[in-house]
Amino acid sequence: MIEGLPYEPRPGQDRLIRFITDSLESGRHSVVESGTGTGKTVSALAATVPFAKRNGKRVVFLTRTKSQQKQIMSELRAMSSVIDVFGIAVQGRSVTTCPRMASDPELRTGSPEEMSRLCSHLKSKKDGTGCPYFDSMRDADIDVIVDGLRDLMPDPETFASLCAKDGYCPYEMMKAAIPFADVISAPYTFMVMPNIRRHFLGWMNATEQDIIIVVDEAHNLPDYLRDAFTSEYTVRALSYAEAEAKREGDPEVSAGITVTDVVSAMRSCFVEANMEYLRDTDGLIPYGFLQESLMGSLHVPSPILEAVFRNMSELGEIIRERLKSQHRLPRSHIGSLGDFLQFWTRCDDMSYVRLINGGENHSLEAYCMDPYEAAAPFRDCYASVHMSGTLEPIPDYVMSLGLERCNHASFPSPFDPDNLLTLYVDDVTTRHNDLQLDPDNIDRIMDHIVDLVNGVGRNTAVFFPSYEMMNRFVVKGLQDRLEGDVYTEIRGMSQAELMDTVDGFRSSTGGILFAVTGGRISEGLDFPSRDLELAIIVGLPYPRPSAKKDALIRYCQYRFDDGWNYVVRMPMARKMRQARGRLIRSEDDRGAAVVLDSRALQIPGFGAILSHDPVNDCNSFFDGLVTPTELGIRRRIVADNQISDDHP
Repeated sequence: MIEGLPYEPRPGQDRLIRFITDSLESGRHSVVESGTGTGKTVSALAATVPFAKRNGKRVVFLTRTKSQQKQIMSELRAMSSVIDVFGIAVQGRSVTTCPRMASDPELRTGSPEEMSRLCSHLKSKKDGTGCPYFDSMRDADIDVIVDGLRDLMPDPETFASLCAKDGYCPYEMMKAAIPFADVISAPYTFMVMPNIRRHFLGWMNATEQDIIIVVDEAHNLPDYLRDAFTSEYTVRALSYAEAEAKREGDPEVSAGITVTDVVSAMRSCFVEANMEYLRDTDGLIPYGFLQESLMGSLHVPSPILEAVFRNMSELGEIIRERLKSQHRLPRSHIGSLGDFLQFWTRCDDMSYVRLINGGENHSLEAYCMDPYEAAAPFRDCYASVHMSGTLEPIPDYVMSLGLERCNHASFPSPFDPDNLLTLYVDDVTTRHNDLQLDPDNIDRIMDHIVDLVNGVGRNTAVFFPSYEMMNRFVVKGLQDRLEGDVYTEIRGMSQAELMDTVDGFRSSTGGILFAVTGGRISEGLDFPSRDLELAIIVGLPYPRPSAKKDALIRYCQYRFDDGWNYVVRMPMARKMRQARGRLIRSEDDRGAAVVLDSRALQIPGFGAILSHDPVNDCNSFFDGLVTPTELGIRRRIVADNQISDDHP
């Protein structure tokens, strides 16, 4: 039995655990591409927890979603039978971690930062007008509560529910329990955002060198880091800033210049940017455009303009402090505008690109192209473990984060490859130009979906390349032609709504799940056994042409000497493999994936087999009449014979 592993090891799992352990013992990072069934989560825990306990370290296990946190806590509960370990799952401030705010319609809309400001004020009140959930913490016996948590090791939702039921603040109880934990499961943001990271390490009473970071679904990390250091401001937000300025008496932010003057100048800037630079969905803006436009509208030199931005930020702080003292959400749209303008003018012109984005709510965006600076915590910690089933090309990932002390390796899935059938059809595509030139393309795709869903009759997920493409099929009446209940992933749905949708699909017979390739359902959620047996992948999820994408390609061409592959091809391939990966979650699972796009052979290592009758091929596979290996051999023989006939 491997130390810390609560199960009999799967084939190859001992090598994966040993690889991570060896890296830890040499103080090096490890980057692992590990196929489905290798048990990445429990393997990482079995390697890091014993090492951390022997060497006075703590494990911080970072995830993207709460469902992934549930899996970590489940594995820790199993591990507790073979090793003394205590773990806790933490979440940021939200209505799920603050019962007081959950009951107030205004406070429910607050951002984590706004909630944090208000919480700090309420906690300082000693006259009974603060927060009753926090006040009750003063009488709590933390040692007794932590002992109970050791036995339960609940997931975040259960933890919050238990605390609220007992009258305690879930967020404060989480902070109180963190110092006792060997493993802390947290969202990426707890280590990525500097202010949050500083508080988080303070709660742990630790430095970066005291922790081992494990990154789950690590293929998402570079884009997450870019987005975390990106700032965006919408034209609609100007109306909120203007309304707030009028409520405040339209204060001056420089001699003769009021907030509404700045808002008016910003509106003119948006109009000019739209006319000059917007092309289709977005457009690049020159470095000095915004400053020059505002200086011209406000008739001020650059130093005065910078003072205007600072004064707006400071005015926002004054407004937030006043609202906080009134037990109201400390939000200032004036302050947000000032903060954005300062960010826009100060961000590095080498690693940032400035954009005007189109759509119903135009926006200005300072987009971070280089994740290196944001990745500092992953370099500064004692060691980090980066895991995903789709990380290739690993050297590019390592370089983008700047992981110099690093070992990396790939571990194949131990599952029988004949349990997974992957087909594609060659009479349809979602290539943009082809959709424009061949109006019947969409109808043929719809016919394929209907034939497969109704003809195979198993729980089926239909993965669309985008929400827009999904809506296009919904508007054409796809759902009405399908024989089964349809469950739909909706953009922006809450975690609770998402899981209700997924649970409904899992419990159905012959149900259909509409989802998006690269969305929350296609990454990180498990569908064991017959919960999901057929995946229909509509098209290849290449990113839409845009100025942002072109700028990132140029930047990555400079960094990695292969910008198109890094920005376009490999992310598309990862999304495809992640979507298909929902089918096989255990050694007994069997599933079929059908790609509705003639470009399927562009996906490296995907192994899709051409099918002219995918319904029959799927049914033959599920009935045990043919294996993927046999079918692939037959199709290659047919293809070779056709080539021979064409070229005597």
